Amino acid sequence: MTHTEDPADGAEQTADGPAERPDPTGAAGETTAGPEIGVGPWEGPWPEGGHWDPELLRGGDRRNVLDHYRYWRHEAIVADLDTKRHDFHVAIENWQHDFNIGTVVRTANAFLAKEVHIVGRRRWNRRGAMVTDRYQHIRHHATVEEFAAWAEGEGLAVLGVDLFPDSQQLETYELPRYCVLVLGQEGPGLSPEMRAAAEATLSIEQFGSTRSINAGSAAAIAMHAWIRRHVFGQRP
Repeated sequence: MTHTEDPADGAEQTADGPAERPDPTGAAGETTAGPEIGVGPWEGPWPEGGHWDPELLRGGDRRNVLDHYRYWRHEAIVADLDTKRHDFHVAIENWQHDFNIGTVVRTANAFLAKEVHIVGRRRWNRRGAMVTDRYQHIRHHATVEEFAAWAEGEGLAVLGVDLFPDSQQLETYELPRYCVLVLGQEGPGLSPEMRAAAEATLSIEQFGSTRSINAGSAAAIAMHAWIRRHVFGQRP
């Protein structure tokens, strides 16, 4: 696995994981400027169990994680999340260095997507992910053909999210449990190759003057539609 970093923004990574870099805050590793968050050093006798992080127990946990995961080792958090991940995936095309990918990763973590898939260029700007890429599985596919073959092998329906004359309404579409929601590049949208690979293309109903919404926002709406259907049992 190779890692690349762009000195211009200090936030580049590959689709396989975050770029290696010194961590000035130690194991906590996720502090940001502004009001202090998290908890201080553990008070009293230390708890027992392999999921606890001695460094965090000793120095405090300032990471942006749920209280349930305070003082846990990073690997233990990921392992626990892996037992709960949902059955949908989300993918985004990355032919022109799309800056929405970080936002998509962050939202995928919030809705506990199985994986995030980046189709096209391997490099992406992780600044918008707000460190959530450390807890989210991210897979790279060099081409649409490679991605489509993988999805077929996994038994996943490929569903594009974009505005086309023949797009079906996301709000009334019966989303399958096992699927991958695909967003196109900001601007040009889904590529012709991805559109051809999709079982269906879904559009989000809009009521204002703007023709389209940001790809990161569209991804959040599509993921939440899956959550409403398959977690809360709401039918279209």
